[in-house]
Amino acid sequence: MLLKTFGWSFAITAAGLVAAVFYGGWMAFGIVAILSVLEISLSFDNAVINAGILKKMSAFWQKIFLTVGVLIAVFGMRLVFPVVIVAISAQLGPIEAIDLSFNDPDRYKELVTDAHPSIAAFGGMFLLMIFLDFIFEDRDIQWLHWIERPLAKLGKVDMLSICVALIVLLIASITVATHAHQHGGGHADKGETVLLAGIAGLITYLVVGGLSGFFESKLEEEEEQEAKRAGGSASVTVVVGKAAFFMFLYLEVLDASFSFDGVIGAFAITNEIVLMALGLGIGAMYVRSLTVYLVRQGTLDDYVYLEHGAHYAIGALSIILLVTIQYEINEIITGLVGVVLIGWSFWSSVRRNKALAAASGGPETT
Repeated sequence: MLLKTFGWSFAITAAGLVAAVFYGGWMAFGIVAILSVLEISLSFDNAVINAGILKKMSAFWQKIFLTVGVLIAVFGMRLVFPVVIVAISAQLGPIEAIDLSFNDPDRYKELVTDAHPSIAAFGGMFLLMIFLDFIFEDRDIQWLHWIERPLAKLGKVDMLSICVALIVLLIASITVATHAHQHGGGHADKGETVLLAGIAGLITYLVVGGLSGFFESKLEEEEEQEAKRAGGSASVTVVVGKAAFFMFLYLEVLDASFSFDGVIGAFAITNEIVLMALGLGIGAMYVRSLTVYLVRQGTLDDYVYLEHGAHYAIGALSIILLVTIQYEINEIITGLVGVVLIGWSFWSSVRRNKALAAASGGPETT
């Protein structure tokens, strides 16, 4: 099971590290290895969230996620995305931007850094909406009752998550964005840029998530009607067709939002776009494989608080992204926040399983 799920990740790791040695020697090997670990640590919560969505999708769409989705994640977000950012911000053609990334990596880094406020605002708002919609929903299983119970009651207010997200964006646009860092040590008023990018992130979440939810609900209604006609009960819905497509699209936008932090953080380690693509690409492969592993093993069903921990990590990451518009936060801290929250939720799940097993006299799930 382990080799079957992670086989491609192991193969890509070997190929990527060998390519790094041929490209830049053992120093390049070390940089790619560090970037891979950085990407995995920053995106572990991404894998948990992905698994929660992917388990609803058919086997066909799970394969699409592992094939087409990997190409988008590795080549699109880790290689093409930084080039597109440079091309737009510097008003260059794609070929010129690629040439700049190879021949003037310092200038390339400066342009990506200058674009960070808008990147952080877009990704931060998208992730914040995911967290808010989760925390304001009334759930049968609650992890931190003292937080989740009152927030679930507040969540009955229509459009509350959108209102909170817009308030956070407004605060960010008139505080941290007003003195956003520019390359060379200067500051610039990025308030308008942050506001527009944040609204774009909010709209993207509402459109993609809304369409996905609409088609999923429609599919569930059709299955319930079919079950009534057959005189049975509705089975667990496996999302297919348009609903699966929009869920896939939602997953890709979600991955993009997570990758922003990794791409920007990678520039603290290297300006070489080839090494960056290799390291972050290897890390992205492991995130994909881990997602599928969690689905096939039923880990989220066994350890019910993992999704809670991942969503809290998403909430923390969204705030960190907005804060980094002005203040630099070490990637190690960003990664540790997610690891600690997910580790805590896993430990809480194990304790819950032991308590349930002791109460029922059955075997423990560990």
